[in-house]
Amino acid sequence: MKEPEYSPCRYKELVYLLAVKDEDKEEFFTCLTELENEVRLIKTKNNRYMLPPSNVKVGSYIGNKRGFGFVSVEGEEEDYFIHDRNSLNAFHGDTVVIRIDSKKKGPRKEAEIVRIISHNITEVIGVYQAEDGYGFVIPNNKKIAEDIFVPQKAANHAVTGSIVVVSIRDYGNGKKSPAGTVTEILGHIDDPSSDIMQVVRTYNLPVDFPDDVEAQLKSIPDHVTEEEKTGRKDMRDWPTVTIDGETAKDLDDAISLTFDGTLYHLGVHIADVSHYVTEGSALDKEALKRGTSCYLVDCVIPMLPHQLSNGICSLNHNEDRLCLSCLMDLDRSGKVVSHEIVEGLINVNERMNYTDVAAILEEKEDAPVERYQELIPMFRLMAELSKIIRKNREKRGSIDFDIAETEIVVNEEHKPIAIKAHDRNVATKLIEDFMLMANETIAEEFYWQELPFEYRVHETPDQEKVERLRMFIRNFNLYFKVARDKIHPKEFQKLLRDIEGQPYEALISKMTLRSMQQARYSTECTGHFGLACKYYCHFTSPIRRYPDLQIHRIIKEYLHGDLEGDRKKHFAAILPKVAEDNSVKERRAEDAERDVDKLKEIEYMSEHIGETFEGVISGFTSMNIFVELENTVEGAVSVAHMNDDYYNYYEDQYMMVGERTRKKYQLGDRVKIKVVDCDKVERTISFSFVKEEKKKKEN
Repeated sequence: MKEPEYSPCRYKELVYLLAVKDEDKEEFFTCLTELENEVRLIKTKNNRYMLPPSNVKVGSYIGNKRGFGFVSVEGEEEDYFIHDRNSLNAFHGDTVVIRIDSKKKGPRKEAEIVRIISHNITEVIGVYQAEDGYGFVIPNNKKIAEDIFVPQKAANHAVTGSIVVVSIRDYGNGKKSPAGTVTEILGHIDDPSSDIMQVVRTYNLPVDFPDDVEAQLKSIPDHVTEEEKTGRKDMRDWPTVTIDGETAKDLDDAISLTFDGTLYHLGVHIADVSHYVTEGSALDKEALKRGTSCYLVDCVIPMLPHQLSNGICSLNHNEDRLCLSCLMDLDRSGKVVSHEIVEGLINVNERMNYTDVAAILEEKEDAPVERYQELIPMFRLMAELSKIIRKNREKRGSIDFDIAETEIVVNEEHKPIAIKAHDRNVATKLIEDFMLMANETIAEEFYWQELPFEYRVHETPDQEKVERLRMFIRNFNLYFKVARDKIHPKEFQKLLRDIEGQPYEALISKMTLRSMQQARYSTECTGHFGLACKYYCHFTSPIRRYPDLQIHRIIKEYLHGDLEGDRKKHFAAILPKVAEDNSVKERRAEDAERDVDKLKEIEYMSEHIGETFEGVISGFTSMNIFVELENTVEGAVSVAHMNDDYYNYYEDQYMMVGERTRKKYQLGDRVKIKVVDCDKVERTISFSFVKEEKKKKEN
């Protein structure tokens, strides 16, 4: 039986659609394909239109190297599992029609693909491998299951190791591989500078700003004019500092703090980016397209041009700057007793960095005390208030994942020369505390105003993931309390406290983090599980995040009394799609950053092949034992190459056990490894265990 055709249509137009004459329906559907809020209708053999049955849905196919995949359906949190035999040879990114398997029992939803509507990926970035008379491209995107076949005449002079763009001309059919033509050569896999370029192209990250943006920049001044200062709260005589990383150039938040004996007066001053990036302008459209700045080791792809992000919008010291400030009065217990949101004018006293402030607060010998003598009382006051705020968050159950980040140091040729764990210090934590306080205060204010707004939400963890984590931590004699299939953030907080200082602390912290839902942007204020708070938004980074810029506009219109009538309807209409798009762009940037980090780690470790390192067993599959080194780099020991015994994997106990020797490898075990191989094409780092030398018996 021929599969029905599917066409998009707005649900509210359905009644009109059914009344349209048959000869006009095709034209009507053509118009409807461009409208938002789509549902899918079936066009039957008799040219009738009807809603699809409940077990038929349309979604996007997410491929996997092992052949199976998933289909993501808009509006549904859980994806549908697609067995390889039911994939209809769909290509990653295809828009497909699925039929849900209602007979399948169990926690995982399954379906089969019954039709491929369209192929949405037309180009693939990958590494070219030449063969005798032909070649193939190994995709960077590991969700693409098959390599792309390239006839020799279509190789465009690519050689083995070339990083190429291949245009797909045939998507394959199960019996033959997808095929394409090399259209561009980006570089070579051995060239350190090519890592960033191939990731940028793989994720289609916008790099150059279009001409209309460059044209708009010419109308933006490089200093604050007297006219722009009018009507703003003048706070230029307030002691104010920025505290950021040593190399940061886009400074979008500043802090002021005083104490009158009863109340702390905390000012969180945020760059007024929306004053320069107006709604609907070329700058605004490009910022929305990017969604966020992307930090790729030593390279930044900014959301806004450097003229703004490092210039007029950056809160540079000794420069008048426009800001949007959240001024909070907190009592001795750290409770916000009153607050005010104002359009302000500031002039930052000092551009501080985390290292110097931490050294001052920790009273280190090399602390720059003399240079910042006048500001030290304020830094100490900041540490005092930060401690109170943090204690309050801990009391309500806020989860603090104190996981060291990977810091990759590269030279001028983009070659990695060092990789190390980068820990948070007292200065990074106090800035984090003040930003969180401002974000919560702003979100609560606008929730009770019942105005259209963009929140940052974090749902309760999925019960299945919690159960897996609970089974995992039992191996370490650790336990969760779950009441009526619900878990409180305090249980995660207690777990992290229990493992503090243990050799498996980093491992369990990461496993716990993976059990969480992914935070996202939403117009519904459903709370933030990880922070254990009811109200939360992103207000503090409009230079590098579009959601912050978006809500700055809303706040400013509210302050001017303009957020009524049509403007209120306008934001209510656009925000759901903007929030969803912001979430997608955030994930894209995170994936790109992770990919570049991995490539640099592989490149760095390739210089250490044959050397030994100490690490901790961080995970298992039936074929591999994963080991994380002290510098945070993770590699795998192939069980197939462990020749001292045949090892069996006990999934429920997270351990590998030798059949003959009964030797055990368990999560958290400290081990010594040798670096065996590093492969940029497969994105893998291979280790082998170093045998412990037997101690000689004393005579």
